[in-house]
Amino acid sequence: MLRRFLAALLLLAVPAAAGAAQRGPTPVVLPRTILFIGNSFTQGAHSAVRNWHAGTVTDLTGAGYGGVPALFKEFTEEAGLRYAVSLETQGGQSLAFHYDQRRHLFDRAWDVVVLQEFSTLDRDRPGDPTRYIRSVGQLAALFRARNPAVRVDLMATWSRADQTYLPNGRWYGRGIAAMADDLRIAAERARRAHPTITGVIPVGQAWTRAFAAGVADPNPYDGTAYGQANFWSYDQYHASTAGYYLEALMVFGRITGVDPRTLGRNERAADELGLSPDLAASLQLIAREQLAAG
Repeated sequence: MLRRFLAALLLLAVPAAAGAAQRGPTPVVLPRTILFIGNSFTQGAHSAVRNWHAGTVTDLTGAGYGGVPALFKEFTEEAGLRYAVSLETQGGQSLAFHYDQRRHLFDRAWDVVVLQEFSTLDRDRPGDPTRYIRSVGQLAALFRARNPAVRVDLMATWSRADQTYLPNGRWYGRGIAAMADDLRIAAERARRAHPTITGVIPVGQAWTRAFAAGVADPNPYDGTAYGQANFWSYDQYHASTAGYYLEALMVFGRITGVDPRTLGRNERAADELGLSPDLAASLQLIAREQLAAG
């Protein structure tokens, strides 16, 4: 009886062992790769964001910036997502510069790419989207040749206060939303011209929404109202820490599909960078509302 019982146990064990052998080791799931291409608006220039957590991302130029990509990386980790984040940036340069002079640094397969153009689209002809649209097409073709399934999003940035409120500004006298709206229209034109572009990240519209909601002051030249954030740095051109934080929230929400509000008022990056819990929660809400509005 004992021998028959042991034999039966052995027969039951053999198929399980064979099945385990056939299945083999559990496959390794690699993190999604994402590349940010841009200039000082991606670097987080003139703020504490620029070098924050630089070691968590790969700067392909070797400059050692963290910037908005490092914020994105932090948000994804807090959300339990795995992304390998890289950036290739150069202050004051356009996408044409990156394609013409830097493409050897990033000509490889990526899962996601975020492209950020010069703040006025064209340094010599502010507001002219011609070169921008051409550069988007060149870069999209390069990335699709390496990975036909790549996701490429265009970041539409914010209205510069110096371009809006100073008499020599290209958008002088048109209101704080005008420049951001023109940049968004240019990005949408580029997307329509190149259907392989996945979408547009409306960072500028998120800023405008924050102004309308009283979260941030729309005019830094007449002082910052009590209880409101200043989204610009000292040059009224680049963003402050709060402005870059909102930019990163918009990228995070658009790329991952995760509601930025899930990060919570005690989100780690906001705490480390000196943003209050109330401001962090307000910016997360603004990002969520803008992403929902499109």
